[in-house]
Order: sequence, then structure tokens, then C-alpha cells
Amino acid sequence: MPKDKSKTYQAKLRYSAMSARKIRPYANLVRGRYADVALEILSCYPSRGARLIESVIKSALANAQDRHATNTSDFEVLEIRIDGGPMTRRFRPKSRGASSIYLKRSSHITVVVG
Repeated sequence: MPKDKSKTYQAKLRYSAMSARKIRPYANLVRGRYADVALEILSCYPSRGARLIESVIKSALANAQDRHATNTSDFEVLEIRIDGGPMTRRFRPKSRGASSIYLKRSSHITVVVG
């Protein structure tokens, strides 16, 4: 990580309607790579999780350009975190009038480029 904290830019996607467990393998693919390479890798995967991470990386690069970064092609994905978000409880009918709970999971995605 660079010593100068002002040269890092971040973007967050909060309350994504997908579980963190489904997104983390794609985060492991691009962690520590250059941002351009990471976007190329993610574009090859048809998963919705890859699309979510791709959009957050693009947002972090746009934040860098907005704050007058000179060359965004040299940026690396320094940190990428996929944290679990809040869970919504839903009920499904079962046999003999019973019901069971299932959880609709969400996640938070944080990307730091620099």
C-alpha cells in the first residue's frame, strides 16, 4: 500500500442483493492486480458477482479521475473487501402447516485503488 494515503481512492457498493459467499471468488481473482487487467479478467466471467465488482472498480477509477489523478492506467486494486450485509428473513411453507425461515443475504463491496 502506498505511504501517501491521499493517493488512494475508494468506492463502495452497499446492500448488494447477493450473498458475500458468491462474490468472494471473483474478488480473489483481481486482488493486487492492475485495475485495467482486473476489468479485463472480470469481463470474461458471466456471473452477476463479477459484474458487481467490475462496476465498483470502475467507480473507484472514476473517483480518481474526478479528484484529478494524473494517470489512472497505473492504478492497482490495493484492497477489495466483501463483507456480509443485513439479512432479510423470509418464510416458506412446510408440511403439516409449519413454516421454515430462509435468509435473503446481502453484502457490502469495498474497493481501494491507488
